[in-house]
Amino acid sequence: MPSMPAPADADERRGKPAVVVYPNGTLPPADMPMLEAARDGMTKIDEVIVPPRDARAFKAPKGHFFRIVSVEGAQVGDLNLWNVDDLSERFFSGKTRALHATHVGVGDRLWSTLPTLRPMATITHDTLGWYGWDADGAGVHDVIGTRCDPYTNRLLNGDDYHHCCHSNLTRALASARNISVREAEPHVHDVLNVFMCTGFSQDTHQYFMKASPVRPGDFIEFFSEIDLLGALSACPGGDCGATHSSDTSACYPLKVEVFRPDPASLKGWVSPAVNAYPRTHGLG
Repeated sequence: MPSMPAPADADERRGKPAVVVYPNGTLPPADMPMLEAARDGMTKIDEVIVPPRDARAFKAPKGHFFRIVSVEGAQVGDLNLWNVDDLSERFFSGKTRALHATHVGVGDRLWSTLPTLRPMATITHDTLGWYGWDADGAGVHDVIGTRCDPYTNRLLNGDDYHHCCHSNLTRALASARNISVREAEPHVHDVLNVFMCTGFSQDTHQYFMKASPVRPGDFIEFFSEIDLLGALSACPGGDCGATHSSDTSACYPLKVEVFRPDPASLKGWVSPAVNAYPRTHGLG
């Protein structure tokens, strides 16, 4: 398609200053010193192994910590979170991206969908925090990608693949809630791409992935702000350095660990209430 000729004031229009939509300091912050202190002396109470090209569900009660751990090789994971008592309250990757950034790290929070819009979890530790931004403009732990799914795979490749993260997460949720996959599928949502290294190309601004820097022993850790049901898929793309939605990549398991801190270390902490906006105002 031919491009439109630039108007005479094109440079003036392009030169308008950028304005951060949600500036730093406007969000209610997590009490990071308290959470850092609470990490000392934690007791592991549960552990779940997520097989390659598959997914598993787990529970992380409010006031607990959970970790996603690399155990054998470079592997990325797709994470979904729900309120354990209400699947309609789930992780809102788009709002998390708008409130924080395209890639999240320590101190950032995973926010829930409207109308609840509250922190579901806070990132408390990340052994890949050193990565920052590389020369390609890529970072780790993105909230810009969705999740590999069989529908897009069919659209682009013309074949059927049954171990996409969307499918894996659907089966894991169905198993955890003892419901059919048809009932579970509408609750599966856009993910936190754990350990995934991604960005936008500088010429065409397309979403790209590159080999994850994760190594065995690396982990990202979260504090559960509410009672959570989680599901994690060990992506069929492995480290996502070449492809996804296939059986050709080297894939490895991931581990989820759940920890209980000393309750005294959380003295004064209160699980966040649902958003205070009065829904009867302006919504009928």
